[in-house]
Amino acid sequence: MPGSPYTDLDRPPLSAARLRRALVAPNGPWARLELRAETGSTNADVAEAARADEPEGLIVVAERQTAGRGRRGRVWQSPARAGIATSVLLRPGEAVPDRGWLPATPTGYGWLPLLAGVALVEAVARLAELEATLKWPNDLLIGDAKCAGVLAEAVPGRAPDQPPAIVLGIGLNVTLRADELPVNPTGLPATSLQLAGAAATDRDPLLRALLRAVADWYDRWRSAGGDAVASGLRDAYLAACATVGREVRVLLPDGGSLTGTATGVDPDGQLMITTVTGARTLAAGDVLHLR
Repeated sequence: MPGSPYTDLDRPPLSAARLRRALVAPNGPWARLELRAETGSTNADVAEAARADEPEGLIVVAERQTAGRGRRGRVWQSPARAGIATSVLLRPGEAVPDRGWLPATPTGYGWLPLLAGVALVEAVARLAELEATLKWPNDLLIGDAKCAGVLAEAVPGRAPDQPPAIVLGIGLNVTLRADELPVNPTGLPATSLQLAGAAATDRDPLLRALLRAVADWYDRWRSAGGDAVASGLRDAYLAACATVGREVRVLLPDGGSLTGTATGVDPDGQLMITTVTGARTLAAGDVLHLR
């Protein structure tokens, strides 16, 4: 049957009921889960829900995205059921008295996509049994090829004093074959867990492990008042980051570039670089490409 989720037996469909039992309260850490056969962008779906005052904790998962996006509007596409495409709704600026969470300050929000990167590394190591690293800020690498990416977007509050919501989107290539990989002429080659020799490529446990890891790190970060150092997030990120310690070339949005050694990540999640003219600190928004 054309379009049937069962026509490719290597890519079985996800079960919304099973995912909800595992991930949604009272058994899991999230508030609500929506599974869609197809959507334009899970980030756009969650952003729309945020504008409609959806509470924190919504998960949207899509079997196929037709207009998935990466940083700076780059396209992120995958055949149906060949990867994980999910976005979650976070409201870090709101207090949660029942959990002892005070509002996190906006200066710390830059850590949320890096948090998702750490969760990706942990889930891939645990389930796929692959050694993965992070290219700053949050691209998941297996060897020198990109296997996943993260896109965080802020949704302004309705009132001037209402803090923004954060939509955290994650795309992971799971069973893409060589002829299905996206081509990025200016960036890294792509790969998938299957092509990299993963021990497991079942998306259900991979998605569960990923979303539980995101929730766990978010809990630690919120419990520490949004402090990446006190929560242990910065140390975990540095342990996974392959960029630190390497010579890098940074392409800037204005057409310029700089070259130097990546020496670390500061407490705000910005990349620290030593160049011939001195030290520089760059936020993700300051960078067009990092090579």
